[in-house]
Amino acid sequence: MEDIRDSIERSGKTVDEAVADAVRQLGTTRENVDVEVLQEAKSGILGIGSKPAKVRVTVKPSPEHAAREFLEEVIKSIGIDATFEFKHSEKQLNIMINGKDIGILIGKRGQTLDSLQYLVNLVINKGTAPYVNVILDAENYRRKRKETLESLAHNLVKKARATRKKVVLEPMTSYERRIIHAALQSERGIDTYSEGDDPYRYVVISPKSDR
Repeated sequence: MEDIRDSIERSGKTVDEAVADAVRQLGTTRENVDVEVLQEAKSGILGIGSKPAKVRVTVKPSPEHAAREFLEEVIKSIGIDATFEFKHSEKQLNIMINGKDIGILIGKRGQTLDSLQYLVNLVINKGTAPYVNVILDAENYRRKRKETLESLAHNLVKKARATRKKVVLEPMTSYERRIIHAALQSERGIDTYSEGDDPYRYVVISPKSDR
């Protein structure tokens, strides 16, 4: 991957002085740069043989830049052409992947997409602060899945009410379980809760009197 980040070398009486000068020149802050010490300062004897400290200071990639580099490399390796849309707030980065044959990036019930999202989160939050949460989507899969789960939840509520028995859903990710809980939180006389251990944890829809 091509490194397009800003990087400069500076000298100073101390490493800190050289870094401070570089940071000013780059127009950023110390927290947003990586520092490589090229030479420690040496005082010498009576000024003879003294050497300044030398550093190379490089601006850390932005979350968007780091995410794009990683995703482009992954997607290129599996032979898919794709484009990206980024929406970046202070604490969250939403990424939409569009293109042909995107289904391979989604996987069964979004499992591949969830795994890729987890890896992107690791990449952009490596050694950085504050934490930026990445929400990765492909061809609006998450919106469509959310609508499907909400429709399923309301249909199963009808079943639970008609039979007066609890309804057990298939195992889901924590993200999908939250969708079910949120969709049914205003349903009167219905309780929802999760049981089991990941990755087989599931939602139960139950008439409150049965629990």
